[in-house]
Order: sequence, then C-alpha cells, then structure tokens
Amino acid sequence: SDQKRELVYGRLARRLRALNLRSFRDYRALLSQDDGRELVQLCNAITTNLTAFFREPHHFEHFKKDFLGPLLEKPPASRRLRIWSAGCSTGEEPYSIAMSVLEAIPDITRWDIRILATDLDSDVLEKARRGIYSAERLQTLSAERRSRFFAPANGTREPSYQVRPEVARMLTIKQLNLMDSFPMKGPLDVVFCRNVVIYFDKDTQ
Repeated sequence: SDQKRELVYGRLARRLRALNLRSFRDYRALLSQDDGRELVQLCNAITTNLTAFFREPHHFEHFKKDFLGPLLEKPPASRRLRIWSAGCSTGEEPYSIAMSVLEAIPDITRWDIRILATDLDSDVLEKARRGIYSAERLQTLSAERRSRFFAPANGTREPSYQVRPEVARMLTIKQLNLMDSFPMKGPLDVVFCRNVVIYFDKDTQ
C-alpha cells in the first residue's frame, strides 16, 4: 500500500544516509554485491519492534488461568512444557511469559520448561539476550514484579535493570524468518504469535 511504501522509504533512507549513498539504485547495487551483512541491516531497518512487558495483559492472564491453571490441578505424567514466542522483538514478550510461568507454578524445579524466543531482527535479539531494560521500560510492571524478577544493572548510562537469572535461563533466543522452515523438533504446547502476521501480505497470512 502507499502507506507501507512511505514507511519502507523512510526506513531505508536512513541506511542510504549511513552508507553515504545517493540513490536506491546505488543501494540495490550494493546489496547485489554484498556478502550478506548489509542484507541483515536491511532486514533490521524495515522490521517493526513495538513491544512492552505484559502488553495486552489479558493474554497473559488467560495463559495463566486457562492453560497453566488446569495443568496444576491435574499434574500430567510429563512435566515437559515448550512455549514459542514467534516475534519476540527485544524480549519483553518472552520474559513476560517466563514471569507468568514462575508466578503460576510454585514447584518450578520439578518441571522441564523452555521458552523459544525468535525474531528476524538481529539487533533486537541482541538486546533480548542482554536482558537489560531502562527504568522507563519497567514502568508497566508492579513493584512486586520489578523486585522479584529484576536486579539493578551495573555500568549503564541511565538507571536500568537486568532480568534475574531464574527468568533468563528459561529462554532460548534465536534468529528465525517465519517464511523459512521451522527448526523446532517435538511438539509445542503454546505459541504466542501476536502482532506479527499483520505485517505479511494476505496470501502469506
């Protein structure tokens, strides 16, 4: 659409300025000769990464009440649980999932729980791996959650907090293009795919 065309134009124009290129034709020529590094920057430039901790909180309440709740009432023979955050951005969604799991399951050490967090954008994945967020990003969290799941981060320019190890170790963070074959093996119990498919065309959706 014209709206998306303007969005892509604006984001790619920043790459042209950063590379001191005069035209999109020059940028296309660069991409055709590139070893893949600029293609990564292209993908990072045009992806949208709007996110927040517990964004649309009713989703997480549903996850805790209607999925995790029944599991605890009738403990299954297998305590294996696999969850996928399909567009994890800078990590707020999968960390919110992990916090929800820790709040809902008291005997977490008796479970085998892994959260796969994937995104196309390599820059946001690096931020997710660091797990460090400004105090402003944590404003949507209650004081209890901030205290339980985060610790003050050292060596940052502004007041920041780092996800505690008990939360971080639940995540496996990997780059994945949803248009490619999925590398996961074994069944998935829960998939969070929110505000992702809207960026695909109708046929892809």
